[in-house]
Amino acid sequence: IFKIVMGIIMTAAEQKSRMGRSYKLILLFAMISMTMMFAGLTSAFVVSKSRTDWLKDFQLPTAFFYSTIAIVGCSVTFHLAKKAIQKNNQSRTTTFLLATLALGIMFVILQFVGFQQIVNNGYYFTGSGSSITTTFLYVVTVVHLIHLAGGLISLLIIIYNHFKQKYNSSQTLGIELGAMYWHFLDILWVYLFLFLYFFK
Repeated sequence: IFKIVMGIIMTAAEQKSRMGRSYKLILLFAMISMTMMFAGLTSAFVVSKSRTDWLKDFQLPTAFFYSTIAIVGCSVTFHLAKKAIQKNNQSRTTTFLLATLALGIMFVILQFVGFQQIVNNGYYFTGSGSSITTTFLYVVTVVHLIHLAGGLISLLIIIYNHFKQKYNSSQTLGIELGAMYWHFLDILWVYLFLFLYFFK
């Protein structure tokens, strides 16, 4: 009987492990697809640089610098949340998850502040006052924001599940998947920011 019970437990543990690997693999494929899409956008950006209406003296708004700091902070706090739940430290997990949410919202706000700074400097994204430079900038950042909106929704679900005490040291899959996605969003934005900053 003991062997049968142990066999059932091992089978359940293996199934749980396989399910976790499957979810991570699906997320990885999704992130690869997103990477390819942004590679296409930045390639189009490179090709458009040869146009006569390209703004060679365009400067990124200062708010984008601060938003970069905010999203890097998201990765740090999400990583700390994952480490805390692995140690069954529920209160620290709560703190770091809420900090991640606050920094994520701050990132979004700063992006829109950056858009306003661009407009205040006399550049527009659409219409007769727009240029190919600002239009591409707008498209790239808005597409990233759409993906980040998905990250914020998933984070809210994770926080909800955490308050329902669905996570502990033996059940961390949701937080692990969330951390993976936010690290991806972080790396993606840092790449886009550096690309837009240096490629003029």
